[in-house]
Amino acid sequence: MSQFSLLAKRRFAPFFWTQALGAFNDNAFRNAMVMLVAFQMALPDAQVSLYTNLAPALFILPYFLFSATAGQLAEKFEKTRIIRFVKLFEIAAMAIAAIGFFTHHVSLLLVVLFLMGVHSTVFGPIKYSILPQALERSELVGGNALVETGTQLAMLTGMILGNSLMLIAGYGTLAASLTTIAIACVGYVVSRSIPTAPATAPDLRFNWNPFSETWRVLKITHEDRAVFNAVLGISWFWFFGTVMIAQLPNYTRHTLGGDGSVNTLVLTLFSLGTGIGSLLCEKLSAKRVEIGLVPMGAFGLTVFAVDLFFARPMVTPGAGLGWLAFAGTAGAWRVMLDLTMIGAFAGFYVVPLFAFVQSRAPRERLSRIIAGNNIVNALLICVASGFGIGLTALGLDVPTIFLITGIVNVAVAVYIFTLVPEFMMRFITWVLVRTLYRVRVDGLKHVPDEGAALVVCNHVSFMDPLILMANVRRPMRFVMYYKIYNLPILRFVFRTAKAIPIAGRNEDPALMERAFERVDEALANGEVVCIFPEGGITRDGTIQNFRPGVDRILARRPVPVVPLALRGMWGSIFSRRDSALRRARLPRRFWSRIELVGGAPLPAGDADAAVLEARVTELRGDNP
Repeated sequence: MSQFSLLAKRRFAPFFWTQALGAFNDNAFRNAMVMLVAFQMALPDAQVSLYTNLAPALFILPYFLFSATAGQLAEKFEKTRIIRFVKLFEIAAMAIAAIGFFTHHVSLLLVVLFLMGVHSTVFGPIKYSILPQALERSELVGGNALVETGTQLAMLTGMILGNSLMLIAGYGTLAASLTTIAIACVGYVVSRSIPTAPATAPDLRFNWNPFSETWRVLKITHEDRAVFNAVLGISWFWFFGTVMIAQLPNYTRHTLGGDGSVNTLVLTLFSLGTGIGSLLCEKLSAKRVEIGLVPMGAFGLTVFAVDLFFARPMVTPGAGLGWLAFAGTAGAWRVMLDLTMIGAFAGFYVVPLFAFVQSRAPRERLSRIIAGNNIVNALLICVASGFGIGLTALGLDVPTIFLITGIVNVAVAVYIFTLVPEFMMRFITWVLVRTLYRVRVDGLKHVPDEGAALVVCNHVSFMDPLILMANVRRPMRFVMYYKIYNLPILRFVFRTAKAIPIAGRNEDPALMERAFERVDEALANGEVVCIFPEGGITRDGTIQNFRPGVDRILARRPVPVVPLALRGMWGSIFSRRDSALRRARLPRRFWSRIELVGGAPLPAGDADAAVLEARVTELRGDNP
């Protein structure tokens, strides 16, 4: 089922349109205000510069002041009630904005900008923490992709409409005022249809001190190392995007030789690219939270940001070309491709990170973790502004700023992926499996989302653990033969996945005993452990007898057992051929069509080696 089907479901659609209308209105108001102050009030340049530089600071300030409080609200109270209060607040803010528009009262408009910052600050933790309550785990990536796409397109259309409305001769302030108030009212009406989202921590003790609560929220965000580094990754996305987008007006004029329509064009390409990349995430990840896409996104951001440095169309700076004239100049299509692809790889980068935080963070703390994420985001946005201003002050042109930002992106990505090797491990696994196989999965929902479980599967090739790792949504601890564990390159993957090496009793009895101890420890900690009970890779394509090690594990730690079966693997790359002569070890098939199927869990009391062997054989059927 496509992610677009969510737009027809009440548990998602009203929320989607509520948040999209909010993003639209926010940008429509801000751009209408900029047009009024910068172009229609005949203010001195110094005063215009003061207001335009003060505006972003006023909008971002509430993120520092109120994010922690907003996170508490989203945990302690039912979320849809808060959303409706936020939308009523937006209507009031837009009514005040209308007064500011008609009276040309800049200070009042700046107050409204601060209020809209408060609006976004309170809505932010709800925006991402409500999705895991409304969606199935398999829908998280698609839901986040739609939200990211909707946000980007709403922001873009809001910017364009805000500019256009204020330019209507004689009626600009009236048109901007009526439109923003109407959109806020529609947003409230739509929000009335959002289904109830119960409080996740109703007993939370509320802390009204924003400073101590901010510190506490940041500590909560930092507790899970993987989640915190995903937050750092999201914040870096905002840093990168802030630097790039802030340079676009000057880039349009001085490098592309374009007018305002070219600026709109480059913003449109970036936004459309982000939407396309976000929507492709579900297809590329097969509806799973696939953080292996994050390194690919980071790599693409650098490649196309660096290429923008070299892609300089043959135009005269400041020529004032319209978008159509610009598109016809030599080199323009390369620039347009680079901008679109930066947006696409931004989607590959940020959507899995949001889905990862939502799936990994405890439900009762998720809103506060999102609040912590918003605080770090705001900090990085401020740093990005200073970074761009500093490089400009050094006399660097915009393409050079793009080049430096792309190079810095590599350093930051390497740092994050070094801190959390799981990102790179998933990337290697994702690339290997999708390069070598075409995988169809079924029944993997039987692997529980929480709690300990033992997974058993037939063993056909050296790639079996990677195939399971790439397709089962929950991290698993694999028990594997120590010689496979020590294979070059794959050792990094297996060590990062905390695989458990094991040897035969006659090879290394101490290693075997240590492996059983580690299996029991993992199950005691509520983890999922996967074993291949045949004890080795099949030599003829049939399932070998399951060894008694599985009985030993269950006797010591009775946990549910989930049977899995690989189909179509025999004769594929890295499996042994069923050749009578046994002379050739080359695989018969490359990019094979294979299947991974799961069966219903068995209670420990009903599971032994013989029963599990029969169940896996039944799941595999006649397709070795």
